[in-house]
Amino acid sequence: MKRYDCLKVLNEYVTEEDLVITSLGGLIEEWHSIRPSDGNMSFHILGTHTPLALGLALALPHRRVICIDTDGSLFLNLGVLCTLGNQRPKNLIVYILDNKCYECIGGPRTPSAGNVDIAKMAIGAGIERAIDVHDLEEFDRVTKDAFNTKALSFIVCKVEPGTKVFPKEKWKRTDGIEDKYKFLRYIEKLEGKMIKPCSEHI
Repeated sequence: MKRYDCLKVLNEYVTEEDLVITSLGGLIEEWHSIRPSDGNMSFHILGTHTPLALGLALALPHRRVICIDTDGSLFLNLGVLCTLGNQRPKNLIVYILDNKCYECIGGPRTPSAGNVDIAKMAIGAGIERAIDVHDLEEFDRVTKDAFNTKALSFIVCKVEPGTKVFPKEKWKRTDGIEDKYKFLRYIEKLEGKMIKPCSEHI
């Protein structure tokens, strides 16, 4: 199962009312190519993506938040599994794209390439709806269920290593700083309220 194919299936379920947090590396370009939107946000720091999505889901319990994280990022902040298991926000869907390696730094193996089972770790932390998926048909079925159920879903996708390559003219042209403010304004528009005033209002 290829990561890019999973993202294309996921895109069929995401709406303009949703907020999407993505991990880093080639995933950013892949998701941007499929769904360019100011409702997407990524930090270029491993270990931050699921916590950010969790915070958003708790702050905006009426709005669906989707996190597209990776095994490499999750392993740098495993404590978030405990917080997820204790909080269980009903509006959060977490995908862990598990390719068993740190691909963006040359491919050293992550712990899931050995005996570590991420889904079982999540269940042990109190995340009841944690599941592995191994093919696109299963991915589609599990995603449909997650989007139609008001409960925390934690979906570990067993994907092959590999990143889709795009010509330069199709690359994402904004950086994290610009994305942050666009994301903030997107939330303000959705919620109909000001979160961060412009400088002249301070």
